[in-house]
Amino acid sequence: MNNRNRGKNTGDDTLFGSEKQIGKLKLAVEDMHYLLSREYPEKAASDLVGNRYRLKTRQIQALRGASASVAQLQNRRLKRLEATDLKEKTIYLDGFNVLILLESLLSEAYIFEGLDGCIRDLSGVHGTYKRVNQTLRAVELIASFYQKNQIHQLVWVFDKPVSNSGRIKQIILEFAEKHQLNWEGDLQYNPDKFLAESSELIISSDAWILDHCKEWFNLIGYLIAEENLPVNLIKMK
Repeated sequence: MNNRNRGKNTGDDTLFGSEKQIGKLKLAVEDMHYLLSREYPEKAASDLVGNRYRLKTRQIQALRGASASVAQLQNRRLKRLEATDLKEKTIYLDGFNVLILLESLLSEAYIFEGLDGCIRDLSGVHGTYKRVNQTLRAVELIASFYQKNQIHQLVWVFDKPVSNSGRIKQIILEFAEKHQLNWEGDLQYNPDKFLAESSELIISSDAWILDHCKEWFNLIGYLIAEENLPVNLIKMK
């Protein structure tokens, strides 16, 4: 096994580790919410707010992930299910989105709770997925959620164009077979569109998917509470 993880970037403690910076980010989210609710384009709004508060690139990334308009928040809230609604359900899981977020969380990276209650991080896939020290633990947490809530089936959806997507799918399915879990793996060229248009229950923190899907569940928020996970969580409201 390698020694890779998805922990903090150099400088993240300066950007997110003080009350002063967190207070500034919360004010920025308030302003962003105001502008988005008045139909300002996201990029124009984040540029304006970022300039006002002199935010750095990663702070602006956190700002955009945490923000949403009044209409978006209402739409997402109406479609959000609780854990008690999940028994015997088939769930489609946004593979890289969920897995990388959990890996970041377990690596003690900063994560952010947005206005919609979703948890997001600052990591991402840039053409290649690389397994890290926390990958197995992340999969184990998802298995625990699956078993406790008596899910009928979990379908992991991965980006086919991302290098190693086939390999991580194989790892997931081998884990499922070993532990007798009803899991499937699916490789899609455009997983965001696939998930957004699916009539099934979705697990993702991707804002665009949440805006367009039929119904969704906040898995990361559930796991933090249910498993009492130690996290570097910044609440942006």
